[in-house]
Amino acid sequence: MTAKNGSKSQVKPFTISIPKSALDDLQERLKRTRWPDEAPGSGWTMGSNLAYMKKLVHYWEKKYDWQKHETELNQFDHFTADVKGVNVHFIHMRGKGPNPTPILLLHGWPDSFYRYHKVIPMLIDPASFGGDADQSFDVIVPSIPGLGFSERKAMATDAFADLFATLMTDVLGYKKFVCAGGDVGSPISMSLALNHPEVVTAIHLTDVGYPDQTTDVSTLTPPEQEFATYIQGWFQAEGAYNMIQSTKPQSLAYGMNDSPVGLAAWIMSFICIGARGAEIETRFSSDELLTNIMIYWLTETIGSSFRVYYEVAHAAPSPNAGQRSDIPAAVAHCPLDAPLPREWAERKVNLQHFTEFPRGGHFIAWEEPELYAKDVQDFVRQLTAESSNVVA
Repeated sequence: MTAKNGSKSQVKPFTISIPKSALDDLQERLKRTRWPDEAPGSGWTMGSNLAYMKKLVHYWEKKYDWQKHETELNQFDHFTADVKGVNVHFIHMRGKGPNPTPILLLHGWPDSFYRYHKVIPMLIDPASFGGDADQSFDVIVPSIPGLGFSERKAMATDAFADLFATLMTDVLGYKKFVCAGGDVGSPISMSLALNHPEVVTAIHLTDVGYPDQTTDVSTLTPPEQEFATYIQGWFQAEGAYNMIQSTKPQSLAYGMNDSPVGLAAWIMSFICIGARGAEIETRFSSDELLTNIMIYWLTETIGSSFRVYYEVAHAAPSPNAGQRSDIPAAVAHCPLDAPLPREWAERKVNLQHFTEFPRGGHFIAWEEPELYAKDVQDFVRQLTAESSNVVA
């Protein structure tokens, strides 16, 4: 593969291959779990429920088969590349059809590149899923550095955006591309649109940021003020992870990197926001939940994933902070996520497409891949039609 400047890039094929010794070590740790007690009747109010975690870990130890899921993941085309001195893992699947649109899909925390494993086939070959064969995509799904199979290099938002702009253009040779993201992937996508408008044609988001201490509440509409109040309450009830990971990531990392059950319980606390107990398994199977957890466990990246929050919290202010990009944007809101007024989305991005999904939550591409893939396709089709009309 040759980069745009004609130099040989560092792209190398990559295969996920976890040694048996690592899986044996995990089994031994699971067997030796020392369980905590739990306040009677607390359910999920204090964190991951004890009965649920015992059930999940029993399945993990007795029935879960990592090698099966490793084989399934290796059906995608995986690569690594040296990008600005950082080793980046990514899936790169070429779309079928006459003119695939390149799209960069960015995950968040505590999910991983696995967030998009159901969506990838739908985007590269929509005709196989009843979609429009002319609206296919070249799909690129990286592991954000610090998470998964990329280098354990924690970075702040703008630095991630610069890195992925280089991956898409100088390394993979695309002149322009669409970017889509959720959770941590959303601010990175917004930074790409703001700081690299020459290469980003559009962004698709499932989050657009939240009112914080810098927000002048007096300028907000009544729905936005209700949103701000909701978010304030949410951070009081659910936001402890952000404070800890933004301030003391190393202290937290020791326990999570040493105990698979501790790691799983921490991740499940945040995967489970919006649902409790058995409700979770109506959205994700135990195998899916554990595969995502295994990606953190086997790569030992939970500590570096925490440091991403530290880097974001301690980064120098962005030169473009507070500005809104002119790049066309789509925002999709999920009913199990925080209520999102359209006015807030319009305030944050150049909104051209707004969708209220009928179901799904924070990890919508993972939970409801058909809804997500269709919305991305509809948005890009809309932009293509508008561009054709302007030319005509």
